[in-house]
Amino acid sequence: MQQAQRQIAVRNPRTGAVDFELQVSSRAEIADKAARLRQNQAAWATRPLEERIGVMQRWLGEVARHKDAIAAADAEDTGGCHTSYLQGFITMGNIGGWIEDAKAALDAAGFHGPSKSMPEVEVRSQLVPYPLVGVISPWNAPMMLALLDAVPALFAGSAVLLKPSEVTPRFIEPLFETVRAVPELAGVFDYVMGDGEAGKALIDEVDLLCFTGSVPTGRKIAVRCAERLIPCFLELGGKDPAIVTASADLDRSTTAVLRGAVHANGMVCFSTERIYVHRPIHDDFVELLLQKAAKVRLNSDDPRAGHLHPFTFAPQARIVADQLAEAVDKGATIRSGGKVEEINGGLYMRPTVVTGVTHNMQIMRDETFGPIMPIMPFDDVEEAIALANDTIFGLTASVIAGDEEEALSIAQHVNAGAVFMQDTFLTFGKNRTIGTDSFGESGLGGSRTGPESILRFVRRKALMTQRGKVADIMDDHHLEKERG
Repeated sequence: MQQAQRQIAVRNPRTGAVDFELQVSSRAEIADKAARLRQNQAAWATRPLEERIGVMQRWLGEVARHKDAIAAADAEDTGGCHTSYLQGFITMGNIGGWIEDAKAALDAAGFHGPSKSMPEVEVRSQLVPYPLVGVISPWNAPMMLALLDAVPALFAGSAVLLKPSEVTPRFIEPLFETVRAVPELAGVFDYVMGDGEAGKALIDEVDLLCFTGSVPTGRKIAVRCAERLIPCFLELGGKDPAIVTASADLDRSTTAVLRGAVHANGMVCFSTERIYVHRPIHDDFVELLLQKAAKVRLNSDDPRAGHLHPFTFAPQARIVADQLAEAVDKGATIRSGGKVEEINGGLYMRPTVVTGVTHNMQIMRDETFGPIMPIMPFDDVEEAIALANDTIFGLTASVIAGDEEEALSIAQHVNAGAVFMQDTFLTFGKNRTIGTDSFGESGLGGSRTGPESILRFVRRKALMTQRGKVADIMDDHHLEKERG
């Protein structure tokens, strides 16, 4: 008797109701899809890059035609985050950017010429794509983070098998409607559905894995990939600090910190989660931040209005509440917000300013993923840098000072893959410009930004031709005497 396919109920973050069910892909189904993608990938990889770019150009057109449906599905997944309504355009920018950048990025990694150590040997390089790339994406910004890895892998010549989070699976259907409209792409790009068990089955079938999510899950994935001796690229979140010096403009710095901390309800891996303010301006900074935080609206009445959407993943509200309770028990003071509000079934929290915090509190050490702004004073720059670096994470950081020179002098000593100066939340500025490496437990593997990020998906071969005399083993002792 055939076993019934397992289902997972999916909660709507705005209503709290279960209004979607996903069919969990079986291990056999995942293996079958992987085998089909592998078979098709051979022809995809042998296409000239210009032809792959042409296919992706057609896909870009399909995404443009379906951008509203894509945005609506992502918004339903997340609870109506403002960024969700831009997903169609963000995806178009992602594909369009690689249409412009892929050839130059791949050409830059090539070589053809004489060897520097053996000039008589001609060396030419070959870039060979990994046949099948697996992508496991998270529940925050679900489509954007899935395609951040999938799109360059496809340009590189790999096939891609994607597993979205079981918390936010609704975007898959409108996205893959655009994929199915381009048959050549549909042959090398597919998805599976499910939870951790489906993720394990996917890892067992692919040649390389990209994962975005939590450190505990990332550790498990790294172990499973290590057991198979396949590369994995992990982005595992952060506890990103902001340093505000006494010379900083208060209006500018409070505006930047507020957005950096609460945009998308603070559920972004590079959200500002720790704020260090020079003691002479600490109290004024807090008061102005409170005034601005009070003007931030929930989007409970209209998903396209307001500024803060509900918690996408309901258990995250409890994690945030528990961190706040622990901080208060240890002497912190909640100056605004701080309560989980259930509105029409959705779970919300208003911007929450917390003072009196120390590094013995979870709220200053563990990833929070909520609209929380814990603020701590510092007395000198050396202390601020030490506090910012007192973490197991190192994804991004921010420094806001009186001028760029002062900010740079501090930023150069902060351990993070990207440091935003005179603002927060600038990570999109590096997407097509520069690659970065995470510090600490924020990630593992090569950069997922910058033109070189496409090189994660290829292996580099050296093809070497002897143009001179062939070495004779009978000459080995003679050469040894000459060099001795």
